[in-house]
Amino acid sequence: MPRRHRDDHRIRQQLAQECARIMTEEGVSSFAAAKRKAALRLAVTDRGALPDNTEIEQALFDYQRLFHGERQMCHLRELRRAALQAMRFLECFRPRLVGPVLSGTAGPHSDISLHLFADTPTDVVLFLVERRIPFDSLERRVTFNNGEQLQVPVLCFIAGDVGVEITIFAPLAEREAPRDPVDGRPMRRARIAEIEALLTTPAP
Repeated sequence: MPRRHRDDHRIRQQLAQECARIMTEEGVSSFAAAKRKAALRLAVTDRGALPDNTEIEQALFDYQRLFHGERQMCHLRELRRAALQAMRFLECFRPRLVGPVLSGTAGPHSDISLHLFADTPTDVVLFLVERRIPFDSLERRVTFNNGEQLQVPVLCFIAGDVGVEITIFAPLAEREAPRDPVDGRPMRRARIAEIEALLTTPAP
């Protein structure tokens, strides 16, 4: 392997490992933000040296196994139990679990991310209001496999001591998941039965 190639590979690995540390220990959820912080701290100015999101996700798995081990696995199971409770509570909106709690990369600062499906976002808002659940609202841009981009509403609330973030889609969007920020493929979505099954097997 040529020296330059070895050096580039080593730098990418170091950056991916630093991104994993930042995301786990500092609660940074954005891959892009973690890359910027890691590049600044390691004084890397070549954007071509930055790892892709799949490399960072693998580094997250490795970092958490190495430094958090059994504690991380227990925390992940607790998050999945909390996610299951939230999904049962929101069952009328056909909830799907997505993101780090599903993939297994959830760290100590991770929230539960759910996709809901409703005729209008107001249906979900009224559901929470009627049950006196305080929440914050924002919007997020999502991209679908055909390249279409949409601004979708997001509601955030606290269940116990865990943050829950629900993204609301129209019913037709249940058929096609938006692109995953990790690999660009349609996001993996899990139903209630799948989470129940996950909780009967060892965490990854």
